[in-house]
Order: sequence, then C-alpha cells, then structure tokens
Amino acid sequence: MSRCTVFGASGFIGRALTRALVDAGHEVHAPGRDERPDPAMDLGHVFYCIGMTADFRSRPFDTVRTHVSLLADLLERQRFQSMLYLSSTRVYAGSGRTHEDAPLAVNPGDPSDLYNLSKLAGEAICLHSGKPRCRVARLSNVVGVDPHSHNFHAELIREALSGRITLRSAPSSEKDYILLRDAVGLILRIGLHGEAPVYNVASGINLTHEHWCDTLARVTGCEVGRAPDAREYRFAPIDIVRIREEFGFAPAPVLATVPGLVEEFRKCLDQ
Repeated sequence: MSRCTVFGASGFIGRALTRALVDAGHEVHAPGRDERPDPAMDLGHVFYCIGMTADFRSRPFDTVRTHVSLLADLLERQRFQSMLYLSSTRVYAGSGRTHEDAPLAVNPGDPSDLYNLSKLAGEAICLHSGKPRCRVARLSNVVGVDPHSHNFHAELIREALSGRITLRSAPSSEKDYILLRDAVGLILRIGLHGEAPVYNVASGINLTHEHWCDTLARVTGCEVGRAPDAREYRFAPIDIVRIREEFGFAPAPVLATVPGLVEEFRKCLDQ
C-alpha cells in the first residue's frame, strides 16, 4: 500500500477520494485548509483537489490562488513521489477537438475564461515543474450527492423537489456527465498508475437538459418551464479513448441513478 496526500479533502471530490483511498488500504494524509506540510516530509502520491466552482467570476483572486499559486508553492517546496492535478474539461470550450493533446482556444477578455486560463496555468506549472510523475486529470461534470452545490444537476434536483424546474438555458443544451464513483475510481488509478501526462475523466456521453428534466419529472412529478431568454449551450463530446484503452473504462449510465440521487438529496435537505 502507498502513502497518499489529498489536498482539498473536505470538498465534494476530495472527500470521496479520501474515503476510497482509505478503503483501499492506503495511508492517507489530508491537510487542513490552511495547513502546509513540513517540506522535509515525503507526501507520497499527491492528489490536488483544491478548486473553485460556480463562484469563480466573483472571486477572481481566490480562483488564481487556488488553481495556480498554492499549487506552485507545493511543487516548489514539497517532496513527493507523484502529483495529480485535478483540472476540468471546461478547458475544451471553444475548441473543436477534445482529445487530451488537442490545441486549446482561450480568450483573456472573456470573464468566463478566467476559470479555464487559471486551470491551464495550473496544468502548465504541474507538467513543466521538473518534478517527478506530475499528471493532470481533466474532469467533466461529476454527479453525486452534494445537496448545497451550485452545480447544474444539484440545482435541478433541488428545484424538482420544490415542485418546479425553470431552465435558464435551452432544453437542447448539452454536456458530459460522469458519476462520482466512476470519477473517483479513475482519479485513484491515474494518480497511482497513470502513464500519460493528461487524462480526460468523463463518460464520453453528452446529456441534454431535456434528458435531465424529463427524468426528474418522471421521478418527482415536478413541472418544467424555461426562462424566456434561455440560450443554447453545447459542448463537444469528450474523447475518452485514453482512459478506455489504458484502464478499460466503461461509464455507468448517469440518468439511471437519478431516483437514488433524489432520495438522498431529499434526506439531506430535510435535516
């Protein structure tokens, strides 16, 4: 078994990853939010799960600090056997191809690209730090029980439980989703055994907002409406050839888990 260190272990993904590593018998260190390990300490296999989510536009300095500055400090100061930096498939927005080696298009004048640019800066310092076995995992939209999240699926489930969903983007909008257990399983394997520098962690299957709403309406009986200015947002399907060939990955169907997700959200929100 291996020594592992999870930064961001209190977050949605970091918490699940920490549990999975412990269950697999690994020795796991989970530093607190403001804790900086002794530079003389060997951190083993590092998983960098710290990141901003929906509030990155209102917190630009925190976004850069968490995606780049803290990471650079760890890379410069700490000893470790390997590091896996959790990035995002959002970096493919504006690009026609989604293979890990595809060229990417970003625009610093677009406020939405602050997230992508900071993630790519984190990827770059990780891959070119000169430190051993630094890798990147680009995660798509991870689906699991996170009742207070501002992620799209969590907001939809909360609205469905209130009796009505109001879509603020077109029903034909679509993007990739992957179940939390699938994502964590891949992150663990990439972090400990990955051979490539960059991996997509995704299902490779886009779901439309209409797919989500139809499923939630069947499960909860909620009504579905849309805002009059709802626009369409479509993301290219994410290439998962690398994880399929290296790890034999086959994604579990996301929408099949909706009844269980709804019940878990209901229990959490009733507490």
